[in-house]
Amino acid sequence: MMTRRGALTGIAGAGLAQAGAASAARPQTRRRGSGTPAIHDVAVIGAGVFGVWTAWHLAKRGASVAIVDAYGVGHARASSGGESRVIRLSYGADPIYSPMARESLTAWDEVSARGREPILHRTGVLWFSPATDDYMAKSVEWLAANKVDHRRMDLAALSASYPQIVFRDGESGFLETRSGALIAGRGVRAVLADAGLEAQTLNAGPPERDAGGAYVVGPDLKANTLVYACGPWLPKLFPQVLGGRITPTRQEVFHFGAQPGDTRFAPPALPVWADFNGGELVYGMPDLEGQGFKIAFDPHGPVVDPDTQSRQVTPAGVAQARAYLAQRFPALADAPLIHARVCQYENSSNGDFLMDRLPGHDRVWLVGAGSGHGFKHGPAVGRRVADHVLEPKTPIEPRFSLASKATRAERSVY
Repeated sequence: MMTRRGALTGIAGAGLAQAGAASAARPQTRRRGSGTPAIHDVAVIGAGVFGVWTAWHLAKRGASVAIVDAYGVGHARASSGGESRVIRLSYGADPIYSPMARESLTAWDEVSARGREPILHRTGVLWFSPATDDYMAKSVEWLAANKVDHRRMDLAALSASYPQIVFRDGESGFLETRSGALIAGRGVRAVLADAGLEAQTLNAGPPERDAGGAYVVGPDLKANTLVYACGPWLPKLFPQVLGGRITPTRQEVFHFGAQPGDTRFAPPALPVWADFNGGELVYGMPDLEGQGFKIAFDPHGPVVDPDTQSRQVTPAGVAQARAYLAQRFPALADAPLIHARVCQYENSSNGDFLMDRLPGHDRVWLVGAGSGHGFKHGPAVGRRVADHVLEPKTPIEPRFSLASKATRAERSVY
């Protein structure tokens, strides 16, 4: 009798059998209990947001999936760990990321609704900039054309709606009313639980095959297909392929505390906000779940090693944050710093993601380059990767290809 998983394995095997000479023949999937290691359909290396959503989509479509991470799910060194992340739909006139964000918003909302604690907070996202900013104008055009709820505001309306923010002459803005913030570490754990999966703590290396053609991930763990979704660790695992093409940078994040009883800096009085000016982006969160008012600067910091970089914020970073607060949020200029963290972006040359095969391995996928804006897109990225794995003829988006990843930084995605 053919099981559902057996049928899927046969279908996937038929597609993967078309792989080139670099790939060995796909071995038979075996179950535990026979005295031999389990051979999963897919092993996902990296339990960050791209990894867990890839595993989620594969599992929901019937694949046998294992997922591993060197430090565990949502750990402190991960780009997907910690507190809040923005989820917004505005990407100027970009034809890829706004639809992906819209798809992902729905998926995050559904998983959040099924969980014990919320992942998605629909605070809205407030954008403000010089009224002449082209990126902002194109974002509003996309929202209107796609019938996404939003509210446009001139300077007077901004000041009336958000008196806790100092706006400047010549500025305007808009509010995405249904987007907001995601709780990051909780989110990746919830996605795995929703898929019925548990991650193993295992430091997987570059791909190695056994005599039968399966990939050996670790003791008693093999898979027919590998997905490497390990964020800033990708260029460390594959330096010859990705060295200089994905660059981890140090990013400091600060949480300040308002005065007791002051609700101006918490929802619903304040949404997620983004101060955008010709590629210079400062963004932040209202006080979510008692974690304080968050502020971060989007420009890329120094290049770092995600294993060994210092996780202490610098006095210069704190001073920069306070100087910004004094200008834009003066009531918080002297507020206590209640906590802060150092994370990292893993940047491609222009901000586009990576979803492509590892050269020489038709059954090994490299997924990453979140570039500071990737967390929100986890569901859409995972769905695309699952399509590639289960339907090998699915064409690779040229912007996500390995060939498009340059070594010269020319950022164009914000």
